[in-house]
Amino acid sequence: MNPIVQKSGLSVAGLLVAGGCALGPAVAAQAAPAAPAQTSTSQTQRSAERILGVDYQAQPNFYYCGPAATRIALSAQGKALSQDEVAKLLGTTEAGTPSALDTTRVLNELTGGKYRTTEIRDSVARPDQVEQLRRDVLAAVDAGRPVVANIKGTTVDTDGNPHSYEGGHYLTLVGYRDGGDTIRVADPADPALGEYWVSLPKVANWIAERGYSS
Repeated sequence: MNPIVQKSGLSVAGLLVAGGCALGPAVAAQAAPAAPAQTSTSQTQRSAERILGVDYQAQPNFYYCGPAATRIALSAQGKALSQDEVAKLLGTTEAGTPSALDTTRVLNELTGGKYRTTEIRDSVARPDQVEQLRRDVLAAVDAGRPVVANIKGTTVDTDGNPHSYEGGHYLTLVGYRDGGDTIRVADPADPALGEYWVSLPKVANWIAERGYSS
């Protein structure tokens, strides 16, 4: 079996964080439908920085992180689908969305086949895998395509805020700065922030043992 599928499958024990999406933020998303200003950005480029304009939308339940993250990526490319429509295409259930292979498949079905899946099989990303992620994010974002990443574990953003998804999660990489040293993350499970910056090595280690669609 492909390791992406193995690593991304969710057990019954991980059901409360199916897709890595904690139940708490999903409830908050329903209570606060208005996105904060920083969660919908206009496209800018200056000194090796680019942020794609996306229509941010928080996931409405604990297992829709895959559909929500994929929908955010699609919105930057002029595709206006609901999360329910994307969930059907992904095959999302209450156990979550199986793997990055599925997000790549659906993104390609809807946007013309430019996406590919990259796996980071190691438990910690190697330097060459970090650099591959940089190249992939820069190429995709410069072409107007947000990256959908399947992640797990805990990291800390550049403002010192922790983000923990031990059961796994999907989020969208929508921009970069400092030549790709720092990555802009749109997180459908965190409507309080919506978007935040994370250093490139931390993003790569977040993806470790899973994969991303770029």
